[in-house]
Amino acid sequence: MLVSAKEMLEKARDGKYAVGQFNINNLEWTKAVLLTAEEEKSPVILGVSEGAGKYMTGYKTVVGMVNGMLETLKITVPVALHLDHGSYQGALDCIDAGFSSVMFDGSHYPIDENVEKTTALIKICRDKGLSIEAEVGSIGGEEDGVIGKGECADPEECGRIADLGVTMLAAGIGNIHGAYPADWAGLSFETLEAVKKRVGDMPLVLHGGTGIPEDMIKRAISLGVAKINVNTECQWAFQKATRKYIEDGKDLKGKGFDPRKLLAPGYDAIRATVKEKIQLFGSNGKA
Repeated sequence: MLVSAKEMLEKARDGKYAVGQFNINNLEWTKAVLLTAEEEKSPVILGVSEGAGKYMTGYKTVVGMVNGMLETLKITVPVALHLDHGSYQGALDCIDAGFSSVMFDGSHYPIDENVEKTTALIKICRDKGLSIEAEVGSIGGEEDGVIGKGECADPEECGRIADLGVTMLAAGIGNIHGAYPADWAGLSFETLEAVKKRVGDMPLVLHGGTGIPEDMIKRAISLGVAKINVNTECQWAFQKATRKYIEDGKDLKGKGFDPRKLLAPGYDAIRATVKEKIQLFGSNGKA
C-alpha cells in the first residue's frame, strides 16, 4: 500500500539519515528500486516526472503498475509514489490518479504566485492525507525542459512557503540536475544553514544527488536534509550496462534480441546503484 512520505521523512530527519527518491521510467526501473529497498529494509520514494508519466501512458498506468508490484512482490517497506517537479495541473492529475505524494515546483513563479498555488494544493493534499513538496530557488540543470541556473534560495522566501504547511521543502543551494561541471563551486552550506534556521524542523530535500561528493551528502543530512533525489546516476548505469550487452552481441543468435534479456543488465545496474545510495544515505534498516 502506498503511503505519504510525511512519516518516513520525519523519522529520517530525527534519525539523521535521508530517504532516497529514485525516479522510475518503466517496469524494470520500478521493480529494481522496490526489490532493492525491500532487501535493504529501507523506506523509499518513487519519483515520476511529468515526462516519464507521459512516456508510461499516464499517471493511472503508473499507479496501477506500482500497486500491482507492491502486492505481487510482497513489498513491506514504506513506499511513496511522488510527482517530481510537477506543474499545478500535473499535481492535480497525480492526486486524482492515486499518487501518495506530489511536488509542486513553483520556483519559476514570483513568490506571491508560488505561495497562492502552493496554498491551494496543500489544502487538497491535507484533506486526502497526501504529502506535498514545494521548491524555492531553481535547481541547476534541466528538468523536463525547465532550465535552472542553480541559484541559492532566499531563506525568507523558504520560510514563507514552509509556513504554509508543506510536508517538505526543496531549497536551491547550488545543486544541479545531471552532471556537475568541473568548475562547480559545491553546495552552499551557508545557505542551507540559514534555510534550516528559518524553517525549523521541516524536512529538507536535496535535488541533483548524482555526483555530489559523499562528504557533502553527509554534511547536508546533518543539517536537516531528509530526502535526496537520484535520477541521472541510474540513467547512466542503465545505459552503460544495456549498451555493453548490445555491443557484445550476446543475443544475436536465434530469433534476435529478447527484450527481457536486453534490459536485464540495465536492471541489475540500477539495483546496484540504488543499494549504494541507500547505504550512503543511511536509510538501510530503517523501515
